[in-house]
Amino acid sequence: MPSAPEGGVTPVFFVAGGTGISAETLGNLMLQQFPSLTFSRRKIPFIKTVEHMRRVVAEIDAAHTDEVTPLVFSTVSDEELRKELLRTTCAVIDLFGPPLDDVERVLHVNATHGGTDSLHGVGDTSRYDARMKAIEYAMEHDDGASLRNLEGADLILVAPSRCGKTPTSMYLALQHGLKVANYPLVEEDFETAELPRPIRELSDRCFGLLSTAARLSQVRGERRPGSRYASLAQCSYELRRAEALYRAHRIPSINSAKMSVEEMAAVIMQSAHLSRLSS
Repeated sequence: MPSAPEGGVTPVFFVAGGTGISAETLGNLMLQQFPSLTFSRRKIPFIKTVEHMRRVVAEIDAAHTDEVTPLVFSTVSDEELRKELLRTTCAVIDLFGPPLDDVERVLHVNATHGGTDSLHGVGDTSRYDARMKAIEYAMEHDDGASLRNLEGADLILVAPSRCGKTPTSMYLALQHGLKVANYPLVEEDFETAELPRPIRELSDRCFGLLSTAARLSQVRGERRPGSRYASLAQCSYELRRAEALYRAHRIPSINSAKMSVEEMAAVIMQSAHLSRLSS
């Protein structure tokens, strides 16, 4: 069984024939179930040849010691490359192995084993273009930088500073092709019960993010240590006012303090009844 010595670090490798996003996402979801352990992570994407895979296996095996067995999460679909990967002395979680076999049995159709590029729009020009436009939109509308075409947003994330708006916006754009704007609540917004004017008529597209005062103070303290902005009292005040604002305007919200970006995205999409780009 893969293990880490007490207080040690378990090496984790995400290997893929494509971008590695799927291996990384699925692998990290599993690793989150072991919060007491520490992991070092390395993503190795775009493995296309047996020779490349042999070099990867050599690197993975070099991390294997008497005290710790590395974990390998793989979405490599090419059979020859998969066989080469399984020569490693480390533990391989083949995400395109038994789970895919089970899907084939249920659907009574063989999988194409054509790689994972198509999962992220590379193999479909229209889907790829839609994702790129969503990413551009998220970048343009990050942290209230632009108020142009807010009505074109699929979703508007609203939150006090440093509650996770930017990474969540980018993840939803990259992974799900959604146009997401994010709008920061600032000092003057907490002095009124009204939504800020730019989003006042768009409350049906808004989704609020919260945190705990302790976590928010910690995150802000890394940026501005010792400041009023990072003080526990200020963080507590802003979170209380933000929560009251969401409640008054019936804006759904989640607490991001102990959630990964992947978890937040899933909850937001379900709560806001949003759909990703069709597969």
